Amino acid sequence: MPLVAHTPLPTFERLRAEGQKILTPEYARHQDIRELHIGLLNMMPDKALEATERQFFRLLGACNQIVQFYVHPFTIDGLPRGPEARAHIERYYEPFDKIKSEGLDALIVSGANVTHPDLPLEPFWEPLTEVFDWAKRNVTSILCSCLATHALVQYCYGIRRTRLPAKRWGVYSHRVVEPRHPLVADINTRFDVPHSRFNELFRDDLERVGVRVLVESEAAGVHLATSPDGFRVVFFQGHPEYDTISLLKEYKREVMRYWARERDDYPPVPENYFNTEARRIVAEYRLAVESARRQGVEPPEFPEASLAPMLDNTWRDTAKAVFNNWLGLVYQITDQDRRVPFMAGIDPHNPLGLSFSGPGATDRTR
Repeated sequence: MPLVAHTPLPTFERLRAEGQKILTPEYARHQDIRELHIGLLNMMPDKALEATERQFFRLLGACNQIVQFYVHPFTIDGLPRGPEARAHIERYYEPFDKIKSEGLDALIVSGANVTHPDLPLEPFWEPLTEVFDWAKRNVTSILCSCLATHALVQYCYGIRRTRLPAKRWGVYSHRVVEPRHPLVADINTRFDVPHSRFNELFRDDLERVGVRVLVESEAAGVHLATSPDGFRVVFFQGHPEYDTISLLKEYKREVMRYWARERDDYPPVPENYFNTEARRIVAEYRLAVESARRQGVEPPEFPEASLAPMLDNTWRDTAKAVFNNWLGLVYQITDQDRRVPFMAGIDPHNPLGLSFSGPGATDRTR
């Protein structure tokens, strides 16, 4: 779906420079093609705000190249913001009231940083659940990423995430466990997905309340699941939107936190991410950082330029395929009026007309 640059958001120019097709509003108006309006609720912290925009925009823009695609970024209260991020949001993001008034065909909800062990204590909890309650009534499908998945599974089904003994961090092999679902149609049966989290939702807990698991990993657990109706809410625990260097940037940040004594332990390397030569480089750099910390001097520059060319992206093609399936299904069942979630005759409790087996679930937000 070609992205339409309907605002001056810098992400459009960044993606155009990368070679992605970006339509001007004037060109889009002269095409007799139906449009889709997708919201992006971006809850990421300031340093990751624009990178998260680009990651999701890339995935969306790489989908079906016929339908015109309008993306509407917005955010919510309860998230700490510095002056630069506030200025970016005020200039390029839309108010939620405008989103509600004009409507959406689909909604993506990003992850977020948290400061409390119990998610309902987070300042953004009530604004997030307000968005979700509106979207469940008015949007065809909601796609949740990582922390958003944990928050909305707790809100809908009362399942609290479990703290892991150590951070789930790296790139892991996954398998499709429900190949009949159209979200995973015609994708690889085995593929990689990056994960980066301290908490987990387990398959047994999800299936007990009727959440339908589609993709999982022996090492990393559930990645892709849906609400009991099969489509209204799509849950990701992993990060298919990540760029090739996203985990490298996270690793660099944690190494610098160790040097600055913001964490006591030296961070482990992300699993299944660095090749043999890259692991040698980061091991040597660790020795240099530990020595610099003992001596109270600046460490050498982090070897990002040397490491980046050694990284492989083994997840993007499948991520694009899943997003393409998701938007294709939205396109098939959403009403032409983006304020109406379904065309006539669609059952909101089973919008794809799937044949389900097993128990249903109690969705506390209905």
